[in-house]
Amino acid sequence: MRLGLTVVPLVFFALFFAYPVSAIVGRGLREDGAWQLGRAAAVLADPAIGKVLWFTVWQAAASTALTLALALPGAYVLARFSFPGRRLLRAAVTVPFVLPTVVVGSAFLALLGRGGLLDDLWGVRLDSTVWAILLAHVFFNYAVVVRTVGGLWAQLDPGQEEAAQTLGASRFAAWRRVTLPALFPSLAAAALMVFLFTFTSFGIIKILGSPRHTTLEVEIYRQTAQLLDLPTAAVLTLLQFLAVGAMLGVHAWSARRRESALRLVDAAHTARRPRGAGEWTLLGGVLASMAVLLLLPAAVLVERSLAGPDGYGLQYYRALGSTEGGTFVVAPVTAIVNSLQYAAVATLIALVVGGLAAAALTRRAGRFLRGFDALLMLPLGTSAVTVGFGFLISLDAPPLDLRSSWMLVPLAQALVGVPFVVRVMLPVLRAVDDRLRQAAAVLGASPLRAWREVDLPLVRRALLMAAGFAFAVSLGEFGATVFLARPDHPTLPVAVARLLGRAGELNYGQAMALSTVLMLVCVVTLLAIERIRPVRSGEF
Repeated sequence: MRLGLTVVPLVFFALFFAYPVSAIVGRGLREDGAWQLGRAAAVLADPAIGKVLWFTVWQAAASTALTLALALPGAYVLARFSFPGRRLLRAAVTVPFVLPTVVVGSAFLALLGRGGLLDDLWGVRLDSTVWAILLAHVFFNYAVVVRTVGGLWAQLDPGQEEAAQTLGASRFAAWRRVTLPALFPSLAAAALMVFLFTFTSFGIIKILGSPRHTTLEVEIYRQTAQLLDLPTAAVLTLLQFLAVGAMLGVHAWSARRRESALRLVDAAHTARRPRGAGEWTLLGGVLASMAVLLLLPAAVLVERSLAGPDGYGLQYYRALGSTEGGTFVVAPVTAIVNSLQYAAVATLIALVVGGLAAAALTRRAGRFLRGFDALLMLPLGTSAVTVGFGFLISLDAPPLDLRSSWMLVPLAQALVGVPFVVRVMLPVLRAVDDRLRQAAAVLGASPLRAWREVDLPLVRRALLMAAGFAFAVSLGEFGATVFLARPDHPTLPVAVARLLGRAGELNYGQAMALSTVLMLVCVVTLLAIERIRPVRSGEF
């Protein structure tokens, strides 16, 4: 029964992930039916490619270290302190993570770029520098550390650290010897996730980067879309695939260790009001840093969308309804409707595929299902550019002649949404008492009816949460969609990128306006998720 549930997810991944990726790699590295392995060696020996690889690894490591340094105090405050607005702040911290990377890039361009806030106030520009990239990555990944580390920190018994202090250890020594070892698996998992997201960064680098600051993902896009050099793109895709596979393997090991190594307490009893001037100062400092790191870029984005040549107003928003400027063959406002329609279809696909996959993984049974679980995560780390271009060159002949079909966009978006659906649904499905299903079967219910009568009522909230996350990530997908969205049917991220690629105040203002719209849609989706989130003991 469990293996039977994997048929649809496996077919989906085989047709729309494995086949397109292998097609583009094969097209690049095969000639006259033979593998051209010499090309791989030549690409890896190219000094220019070596610089791209070095910068990809270096910026990912630097982004990870900076994110941990700035986010760990926030994780501690939200885990250990109780204060008014804590729940709202936790939701606000998560907003940047669900924002499309194009919006993040636009926000930091409005803050740090030409004509941005710092440029207007002090004549300081940081766009096209590594600092803009690092700060944007911190903005995007701050919630990963707060949610992953803070969630565990909130469940650690503070009495153990207090006991160490009673025995003569200083506060720092007690934290280093008691709390830090307990947090290490969670810290490792958070660091690996941040490194993975920054290693495969595309939208942020494309907007804020420069020829000197190019990641592997952006270089794959350049070799594929601009230079049409498929052999080089294929080698880089395989290299990224191997690196991501290794990182996911380490992450799986870290997650298993985190699950089995700790005894946790109810998080509802570990938070308390700050005591003393030092703790209140820490709380104030963390809140101030959150305001600068997380709220300021979004606020500047909104401000730039309203700042027209004749003062503040809605002129850039009104301009979205016309084709003035020649950037689009249709009015930019149509991108909003297109994105909502594509994301809705992608969410439906992700729920079906991810729900069946989560049901199959409900019981840990053998190496096959463990490998199947790892397979579901691969699209998050595989080059979205490769997937998008692979769709174009592989799905162009019967029975899968979809190159002219609008379904290509939601299918590509669903690939990114499925892992989120699985991660949300799996813990809830595993918590359902299997004896309820067995009782339904004894009473004559078919497997479908047993699922409808037993599982569905218990997992309805998780299903709605999964739909919300899938909708948000589908709405912001950019790497594959940039290849697949037709000129007369652009999505919001593609429209923003096109506007930012054109000179002119009108194009810039419209890009800021569309980015603000996209940000607001994602924020509303996240707030809806937080509202339906089931409150359980021990949940952060």
